[in-house]
Amino acid sequence: MTNTKIGAVDRDSSVDKVEQILKGAMCEFLKHGYAGTSMDKVAVAAGVSKATVYSHFQDKEGLFKVLIEKLARKKFNLIFGTEPIVGEPITVLKDLGTRALETMNNDQEHRAFMRVLIGESGRFPELAQICVRSMIKPTLEALSQYLKAYPELNIPDPEATARILLGTLVYFHITQEVMHGKDILPMAGDRVIDAITHLIISSAKSSEL
Repeated sequence: MTNTKIGAVDRDSSVDKVEQILKGAMCEFLKHGYAGTSMDKVAVAAGVSKATVYSHFQDKEGLFKVLIEKLARKKFNLIFGTEPIVGEPITVLKDLGTRALETMNNDQEHRAFMRVLIGESGRFPELAQICVRSMIKPTLEALSQYLKAYPELNIPDPEATARILLGTLVYFHITQEVMHGKDILPMAGDRVIDAITHLIISSAKSSEL
């Protein structure tokens, strides 16, 4: 019994250390960018030894990868939940679009992290690819599967349509929030969501004629 308790405490402690390191790493990446961050700086920010950081993460790229994947899981679950998407397309598409924009726009840390990722993608393309693989790809797959499940929409290419839908929302978020353009190109998010939903639904209706 004692050994079981000790093992549980050790696991809890290890999880806490990882979270501590990830929080410290996020602060450093947001402050100094990827190139300007070192494992030494992460250790100081996290309040742990450098050896502790390396005991959980092999290198800086691995640490950054875990941060991206963690952020991706969090955003995906907030937008899509944990169950398959079901429901009437006009309602589901509007709800998904609303949750997507709210999730991206209301998270200051997410916006700052995306600026770092975009800024560093030229020198470190593998980091951007991690984002595409862990954040964008699952989202496109979920949207594509939903659109395929409703043949009455008469969408000839659900995958391309999913890219158009996601691309519209991401473009809007980047121009408005990430690039500080909302005062230059003011527009309410629900107008964009209503417009893209209308295009998809009206296209389906016109195909029936």
